[in-house]
Amino acid sequence: MTAISRTRSRTILLCGVALGALAAAPGLAQQSDTQLEELTVEGRNTQSPTGPVQGYVARNTITGSKTDTPIIEIPQSVSVVTRDQMDDRQVQNVGQALDYSVGVLGQPFGTDPRFDAPLLRGFSAANSQYLNSLKLVRELGATSIEPYGLERIDVLLGPASVLYGQGNPGGLIDMISKRPTFTTFGEVQGQIGSFDRYVGAFDVGGVVGTDFAYRLTGLARDSGTETDYLQDNRLFFAPALTWKGADTSLTILANVQYDEVGSPVGLPVEYTVGPRQNLLSPNLFLGDPNYNSSNRTLASIGYEFQHSFNDAWQVRQNGRYLSLNWDYTNLYYSALDATNPTIANRGSSANSENQDTFTLDTQIQGNFQTGALSHKLLLGVDFRHYSQDNLTEFGVAPPISLLMPTYGPINPGTPWYTSAVNGTVTQTGLYAQDQIRYGKWLLTAGIRQDWASVDSTTDTNFGDTVQDQNDAATTGRIGLTYLFDNGLAPYASYSTSFEPVIGNMPAVLGGAAFKPSTGEQVEVGVKYQPVGWNAFFTAALYDIRQQNVLSNELIGGINYQTQIGAVEVKGLELSATMSLSDGWRVLANYTYMNAEITEGEFAGNRPANVPENMGNVWLQYSFKSGTLAGLGVAGGVRYVGSRYALDNNSIFLDANTLFDAALTYEKGPYKAQINVNNIANETYVSSCGFFGCYYGNGRTVIGQLSYRW
Repeated sequence: MTAISRTRSRTILLCGVALGALAAAPGLAQQSDTQLEELTVEGRNTQSPTGPVQGYVARNTITGSKTDTPIIEIPQSVSVVTRDQMDDRQVQNVGQALDYSVGVLGQPFGTDPRFDAPLLRGFSAANSQYLNSLKLVRELGATSIEPYGLERIDVLLGPASVLYGQGNPGGLIDMISKRPTFTTFGEVQGQIGSFDRYVGAFDVGGVVGTDFAYRLTGLARDSGTETDYLQDNRLFFAPALTWKGADTSLTILANVQYDEVGSPVGLPVEYTVGPRQNLLSPNLFLGDPNYNSSNRTLASIGYEFQHSFNDAWQVRQNGRYLSLNWDYTNLYYSALDATNPTIANRGSSANSENQDTFTLDTQIQGNFQTGALSHKLLLGVDFRHYSQDNLTEFGVAPPISLLMPTYGPINPGTPWYTSAVNGTVTQTGLYAQDQIRYGKWLLTAGIRQDWASVDSTTDTNFGDTVQDQNDAATTGRIGLTYLFDNGLAPYASYSTSFEPVIGNMPAVLGGAAFKPSTGEQVEVGVKYQPVGWNAFFTAALYDIRQQNVLSNELIGGINYQTQIGAVEVKGLELSATMSLSDGWRVLANYTYMNAEITEGEFAGNRPANVPENMGNVWLQYSFKSGTLAGLGVAGGVRYVGSRYALDNNSIFLDANTLFDAALTYEKGPYKAQINVNNIANETYVSSCGFFGCYYGNGRTVIGQLSYRW
């Protein structure tokens, strides 16, 4: 039995389990009626920063300050994608979930089932992704996380090193897992969609006794993609358990995710952008199904502990062990044949990654008064240890016709390039933050000291490199907010970032260790949380400067990372989020970025993939009464402005405007839903690199049936 057929069998099995649960659900629903009646609507600022949010408007966050704080009091931009928004839009990955967020380019490289790599304020978030406020570490960027296992996604824009340590100045993405809620509930669903997409999923939870609650979330997916022979299969399971005493609580969060995901292959720039743009079909696969395997297991187990000594002081500790094991082979496009422009030359790549990360974050929080000042003091220490044992091999592969591609056995032969990386990266940080309130004024001040070390050996057939690097830095944030009684809150802040850069300059450029990247931001803005209706509005102006920025450079046919110098991004962001009682849900965002490489080889150019303008609007209306009661209609539009694909600004990418729509119908516990993204099936190039160009997603249609109790 092939891996694909095994996954299909598992999908069918999971759907069968879901149907079995569906048959038993009415009885379960009757048993849980009393507890459901006890649920109450949370007040203005009483939402849990990690729990469910009704609608689109989240009011509290733990991401912005590592304390339970109203978003309006954070002196930086914070946006939240709630579970309800993800469900309404039927998002299939984290990048897609962020498509309707301000300051974020959710899928700058098109849909790649292997990764999510959004841009935040023009800076890559590939290595700025967190799961439950603990960093996901991988040298080449975090792997994709299953969005069905998430309760919400918080986006903190601007430097966050004062609380989280290493990171670039664009911000971070904090994915919050589903966790027990001390209610009895359940959901089963099935999806069918474009490109032979079949998904079965369940999410059930309950209470044991009075002190324990559990939650079990699972998903199985068997799917192709718009590109021929490119699969996107997944098995996901996440159990969670919470014990809650009078003054102490402990939550265990675990998950295992097994993926069979193919590697997209770039298409020649000559036939995708410029005067001959879009001549090649987005379905065209220049790899080979006989040499395109991928088996990836991402597993973790962690805990969140909290103890209150009294009403003023509490201690918290979050810890997690995460393991990534990934073996994959694929072909890549290198260039057109010099004598026949309809023939594409290719190479082969074989990779093995084995990585482990242990993270621990301990915090003490105290709430107290000193005269007329009230304090929310946070003291913390965090530690992270990351180890990697990776092998990469590049070999040869036969060319392929663009007009009549044929596939067959691939023999890469003896690799012309091999690289074995074995090493560790550790970080220790001490941080302190005080949120000081005086009347309607709120001062947020924090400082952090980081120590980071890299001990790594890279063995290649071109030479070996040993890196023994130690870095230290002090970062901080200071912000001032004034809280008007009518819900208006102007603010100003200054924050800094620090990010050790793993690796060395190419040997042909001297081989010196990369310097740490540093950044700073000045931000001013206003937030508005109107009294009496469920809405949130923000406006922000910012100026970010980053030093020692990494870039890619092709040297001798090998793609190397180099440091280009400095980048500055000045921007404006406007955002509105509403969930109104008359059935309307609204998202509206506008982003302006004036980005420039200010130092280095490409000084004066615009950084790669950073558009000047972005905007999006999503409107949903649900009929509450009358003959159409239960019906919901929605529509959205996403605009991404023109941009350059590379730092050298040699490839220009046109702007694109995409339209989305959704139709839902609910009757009791049943719900039917259909979503269409990119209704007009617009063909557009999302990115280009040294190994070709990549299209964005064409039209996709997904239908879903679900039952909740």
